[in-house]
Amino acid sequence: MGILQTLLATIVTLGILVTIHEWGHFWVARRCGVKVLRFSVGFGKPIWMRKGRDGTEYAVAAIPLGGYVRMLDEREGDVPESQRHLAFNNKPVLQRMAIVAAGPVVNLLFAVLAYWFLFVYGVTAVVPVVGEVRSGSPAQKAGLEAGVELLEIDGHSVQSWDEVNLRLAARVGESGSLELLAGEPSRGVAQRYTAKLDDWSVDLEKESPISALGIIPFRPDLPAEIGMLDPDGAAARSGLQVGDRVLAVNGEPIRNWIDFVEHVRAAPGETLELSVDRAAETLSLALMPGERVDEQGQVYGYIGAGVKAVDWPPEMLRDLRHGPLEALWIGVQKTGQMIGLTLDSIGKMIAGAISVKNLSGPITIAKVAGASAASGLESFISFLAYLSISLGVLNLLPIPMLDGGHLMYQLVELVRGRPVSERVQMLGLRLGMAMLMSLMALAILNDIARL
Repeated sequence: MGILQTLLATIVTLGILVTIHEWGHFWVARRCGVKVLRFSVGFGKPIWMRKGRDGTEYAVAAIPLGGYVRMLDEREGDVPESQRHLAFNNKPVLQRMAIVAAGPVVNLLFAVLAYWFLFVYGVTAVVPVVGEVRSGSPAQKAGLEAGVELLEIDGHSVQSWDEVNLRLAARVGESGSLELLAGEPSRGVAQRYTAKLDDWSVDLEKESPISALGIIPFRPDLPAEIGMLDPDGAAARSGLQVGDRVLAVNGEPIRNWIDFVEHVRAAPGETLELSVDRAAETLSLALMPGERVDEQGQVYGYIGAGVKAVDWPPEMLRDLRHGPLEALWIGVQKTGQMIGLTLDSIGKMIAGAISVKNLSGPITIAKVAGASAASGLESFISFLAYLSISLGVLNLLPIPMLDGGHLMYQLVELVRGRPVSERVQMLGLRLGMAMLMSLMALAILNDIARL
């Protein structure tokens, strides 16, 4: 995946989400009779700007990490007597609250629309069939066995590994019983299993909740056939070609791609003698894996080769497609689930049940945006929906500088009958800025560590 593609995907992703967020503020402000001076996507010096017939300046600025809607406001400059009724600060508190809340709310509504589109268009999902169960894991202790399909998690129906992962993610950091229903639906056979959780700790940077529970999803067997090569990698230098099938390493037969990878990783800087099938002809090649270092500082072998993709068995794929009305309700449920999971994760992070290492910044967003765009429309829209929910929820948190902070002040004003003092607001602004800058710095440090 090229840098240009990643950069383009990031700009498109942020551009869409920032535009709809600011449009929410803009649309409600106009409906409340507030004069909008500028609608900007991005911060800093405008690289494009025009003035509409409505008198609003529309701009695209150089830094695509946000945007703003500048409204007429006596707190930010002189307002002519004839236009004071158009100023934001002179509107009733409920109208001001509606304007502030509109941005995050539109982000959440966009997520519903995105999920609605996906489920009308159709989502291809992998049936959640267990491939293996790790010895000593919570799943193994619960009695779960390979070959069964997961049907329910804690009473909630699951039809894909994505749904399984989300249901399990909601239990990270918790204790108690995890209820599973699994079996063979085609035979009408199902059994309940209970996994015991005790402050269930999952390092989400290194493994998914599925893996942490001890479940290895079923995957079709991958023959040790070369599907792609890095032209500068050790595999290409050894003479391996796309289409070659590795039969043996140092005389030891190779069962599948995983077996071949294990041999390569275990031999950094060593020469491996390969037996390779190429167009029905058996060849001998010498391969010396390069050296790489993992997060624990351990050196492993790397050759710059990828496996040839194989087709999934049709019975292992599920087409999740619904009618427009049903898809809308599913979109609402999915968005609600993601909102709950986001808030739950924030709470667990504050309580220490989830590590702050899971915070992500702009670098991770760029990488995921590029990868999801490369994976196709379905992945990209799913990522857009998830990021839009995160943006909406985080903006509603009661932190000064965020929309939620403004709503907090306005709620106090609504109850007290008078605005919060400028001194208190400025103090909150400084605290909010310090908090957000600290979180941003931590997120960027996490991004760099992941690189």
